[in-house]
Formats: sequence, structure tokens, C-alpha cells
Amino acid sequence: MIAVGQKLPNATLYEFLDEASEGCAIGPNAFEVEKLTAGKKIVIFALPGAFTPTCSAKHVPGYVEHFDAIKAKGVDEIWCISVNDPFVMGAWGRDQKVGKKIRMLGDGSAEFTKKLGLELDLTARGLGLRSDRYAMIVENGVVTTLDREAPGKFEVSDAASILKKL
Repeated sequence: MIAVGQKLPNATLYEFLDEASEGCAIGPNAFEVEKLTAGKKIVIFALPGAFTPTCSAKHVPGYVEHFDAIKAKGVDEIWCISVNDPFVMGAWGRDQKVGKKIRMLGDGSAEFTKKLGLELDLTARGLGLRSDRYAMIVENGVVTTLDREAPGKFEVSDAASILKKL
């Protein structure tokens, strides 16, 4: 499992964009973690799945609610990562009204999640390979804090907890 002080592994994450911008088309776009994190301070939180109860009722809404306070601590971006495709992540972001506050990044094949060593096998429950619930602060691609939830818990990866660490 990745640890504090280590550089994030490079992987490709996918984001569904509702608006075209320079170099990015409407629809799914691929982004390399290494390029996205260069020179930035980023809060990353990950969760088992889009549209799931805790994730939709508490996890994402907390980061939307605390967005201004987190940004005021010098954070450049907030990412939400899940082992879902970019279409689902885009739809979930619209449903959660994240706007441009949170980048909803899909790790559909769990490439990034597996490289981090933070995968969660929920095959027995019909959900396949997912991401553990965690939050981290990353500076210039290096993990400065990492908080992984115990199974079935939601105590250390929420926005209020990450805000205290900033």
C-alpha cells in the first residue's frame, strides 16, 4: 500500500467534461496522474462507488460543503475517485451538484487503485473490485497524508477531517 512520503504511481484517470476547453473535448477525457499533480496541492478522496448510500449522502456532499475552506488552505484541486467509468462519474457529479468544485475521476479498470494498493474486493457482494474509502493530501505528486477507513466506517476520510490536516 502507498505510504506517506511516496510519490503517487502514474496511471490514467478519466473525467467526463460537460464543456469543451483547450485540449479537452466534451465527454470522457483521459488524464495522467503524474501530469495532473505536478506543482499542485491536491486533496484526493476515494470511495467504493458512485450513487452508493454513504458516498452520496455524506462523502461527496461534505467536500462540496467545505470546498471554500479547503481551497482557502492552499489546495489547488479536490478529486473524487471511484472504480466507475467516466460516464457514471459525470452523471453522479451532476446529481451531486459538484460543478467545478470537485473533479469526478473514473478509474474504471482500477488501474490507479490497484497501483496504490487500496483496492477492495466486493465480488462476494456482486460489486466486483472497488476502491477502499480513503482521503489523502498530495503535494507535487507526493503523498503528505493518507487516511484509510476501516471496513464499514466513515470517520477519517470526510472533508471535516481532511480540513483539520490542512
